[in-house]
Amino acid sequence: MSERTTVNGHWPEYPIITERLLLRPIAPADAAPMHVYKSDPDAVRYVPYAPLELAEVEQRIATTWSNTRFAKEGDAVSLAVEERSSGALLGDVVLFWRSESDRSGEVGYIFDPRAGGRGYATEAVDALLALGFDGVGLHRIVARIDERNTASAGVVERLGFRREARLVESEWFKGEWTTLLVYALLEDEWRGRDGADGS
Repeated sequence: MSERTTVNGHWPEYPIITERLLLRPIAPADAAPMHVYKSDPDAVRYVPYAPLELAEVEQRIATTWSNTRFAKEGDAVSLAVEERSSGALLGDVVLFWRSESDRSGEVGYIFDPRAGGRGYATEAVDALLALGFDGVGLHRIVARIDERNTASAGVVERLGFRREARLVESEWFKGEWTTLLVYALLEDEWRGRDGADGS
């Protein structure tokens, strides 16, 4: 494990606390509220799985979505996003470790549509960027977004990501050709943004 990439001393303790949210490991008790949005065809339209049954959500929580730290390149850390005031599960986010040598990662996120329009996704992904750049030591984080998913694109644009590419009909996804937008943010850009806004 590369010291420069996974600096365990800088990895935050969970939960990660923001103004309105807690980002924490996904727990078995999250299965039922998570199933509400992960079984919704509209909510999962742009994520790489079909609507899930409750048993499938439970199985993924026990396996794929159980990582809370990186052990090797290719790992993903998935975290539940909880509203601090109510304890309600709003969605979940994921940080992928794409390359050790390039110190690169990727973010993904899905939220219950009922929580939309309140800036929760932006706040949660911002905390995920801190985890990637400060906690892991990444140099570059990308987001790959279906061009039709304008709400998701708005999240990363508000966080200072640059749109680097538009890959026209580049993937056969859920029975149709999909045009992908590739956004990226460098560590220096992220730190400069923080300095500019006084945080």
